[in-house]
Amino acid sequence: MTARERLQKTYELAFDPPSLFAFWRKCRQGDDAGQCEAGKLLDDALLLHQALPANGYASQRALTRLALYQARARAFGLVGRIESYRQKLGLAPLAAHVIPAGMVRDIALPPLARRQR
Repeated sequence: MTARERLQKTYELAFDPPSLFAFWRKCRQGDDAGQCEAGKLLDDALLLHQALPANGYASQRALTRLALYQARARAFGLVGRIESYRQKLGLAPLAAHVIPAGMVRDIALPPLARRQR
């Protein structure tokens, strides 16, 4: 998996509920090496829900999109879900409280919103 593909997967896990649930189903059935990779991806996904960086990010548009994803993800409880999956893998709580500037990229995902009735 290239760095770009890994970052795309991280954004999908952090902000797309169907992707996160499908990933977890596959993870539960996987091997130990897959769980190690899953732990790293979940760490990065949780990191995307931390505070935005003050400087060094790629673009204002990317920063704005990330902030919008973070706000909308709260309605779906994604932060708690990712944390519970990390606990099930036996991972320690994250020490970082700010997203690394290199992870702020303008990655398009499906709209994160509840269906209108």
